[in-house]
Amino acid sequence: MSESDQDHNPEAAEPTRGRPVGGTEDSWCKAVPTGTGITVLALLLSKAPDIPVLKTALHDLQKSHPILRSYLRFHTTTNSFSFVTPPDPHLQITPFDLSSTSQIIHNNHVSPYHSILQHELNQNAWHSPNPPSEMESKMFFVSVYALSETQWVVVFRLHTSVCDRAAAAALLREVLKLIGDSNGEGIKEEYEKRFEVSLGIEEYIPSGKVNKPFWARGMDILGYSLNSFRLANINFVDANSPRYSQVVRLQMNPDDTQRLLSGCESRGIKLCAALAAAGLIAARSSKQLLDHQREKYAVVTLIDCRSILDPVLPHDHLGFYHSAILNTHDVSGDEKLWELAKRSYTAFANAKNSNKHFTDMNDLNFLMCKAIENPGLTPSSSMRTAFISVFEDPVIDESNELHQKVGLVDYVGCSSVHGVGPSIAIFDTVRDGRLDCACVYPSPLHSREQMQALIDGMKTILVEAGGSYVEEEGET
Repeated sequence: MSESDQDHNPEAAEPTRGRPVGGTEDSWCKAVPTGTGITVLALLLSKAPDIPVLKTALHDLQKSHPILRSYLRFHTTTNSFSFVTPPDPHLQITPFDLSSTSQIIHNNHVSPYHSILQHELNQNAWHSPNPPSEMESKMFFVSVYALSETQWVVVFRLHTSVCDRAAAAALLREVLKLIGDSNGEGIKEEYEKRFEVSLGIEEYIPSGKVNKPFWARGMDILGYSLNSFRLANINFVDANSPRYSQVVRLQMNPDDTQRLLSGCESRGIKLCAALAAAGLIAARSSKQLLDHQREKYAVVTLIDCRSILDPVLPHDHLGFYHSAILNTHDVSGDEKLWELAKRSYTAFANAKNSNKHFTDMNDLNFLMCKAIENPGLTPSSSMRTAFISVFEDPVIDESNELHQKVGLVDYVGCSSVHGVGPSIAIFDTVRDGRLDCACVYPSPLHSREQMQALIDGMKTILVEAGGSYVEEEGET
């Protein structure tokens, strides 16, 4: 019996169901083999995780969210992908003891926890578009690392087509709830088995929001393509060696964070605009240019569309339901953060009001795939499609009793970018009132020293801008 026949034969020994991937999901299926789109959620714990309890919790999640127990299947005859969903959970947890973990941790420049995070970002079970075995086409992997006698790391690694940033945040909340509330009772009532995998984002776009004349689509694709040749980047350190993803964190204390957020609120803009503007200014200032010289940088802003789809999807609906808006900005040497942030946010808001996050979705997916297929179309074959990517809204989180119960010390959620994508991807969280950003970049295209200097520059710009807001308030 062929794989296709088994998928549709109700008398098969292990019946499965499935559906073709959607347009945006398909672009991720093509991006992940190159190294972009490996989503990782890493939890640092002060208490040893109870593996049987964790496994039961994850099986409960797979029963509640069938996308988590799905496989990615590549059909050679049609050169296409589909999700195949078996009826029962199948996830296994891979443990690493102290000895095994020590063989992985070899980076003296970062903490052991940070080293494990980067290690997982570069574990690509989907490196081939035609997985040679069912095991390698799974969408969800879990590992537990022993760092010491008092610290452990639990890592969830997922294919981004089934887990965007909002889904990763929801996954964390549900896992902590199931582990923290577990009394050995097994499946909770709210985690009953579900079978159908939800449709892709394209199927939920409200009627009329995606309409664009054929000629307009052609002009937009041409415009995006031609504009890309005019875009500036920070210097490439090594554009020839094999690439992998690394992470630098940007963290601010509660006072600086509150001043920054207040400055954004008073100007009617969002945090994403301030982060993007700080990145552009820091990038421009890293070059030896005259103040009047202007450079054009691209910013990609990602939008969680769940609340604006038809029907509206709940915030914890797993899958990939983000869209993107790409804007370009000319930056000179005398830019001020709040002025550039306001200009950046206005451009983004106008594009969103014009539904470009829906109308341009297919265009940006098409160009993303073209960059993968033809790296030479990008500067130095770097496959950089923008300088920076940000999210419209940060993840807001507060510590609670469940965190203490499971011993949660820290966590980071982010995705790899060393295939196609920006030079720096910002995954921002406001946690207990503190801004905490995981900044992912492709190495050795960019070096750690280069990116650390860029992030340090961004932080200085943001802190000073927040301080200027306080001074302005005092004067008024």
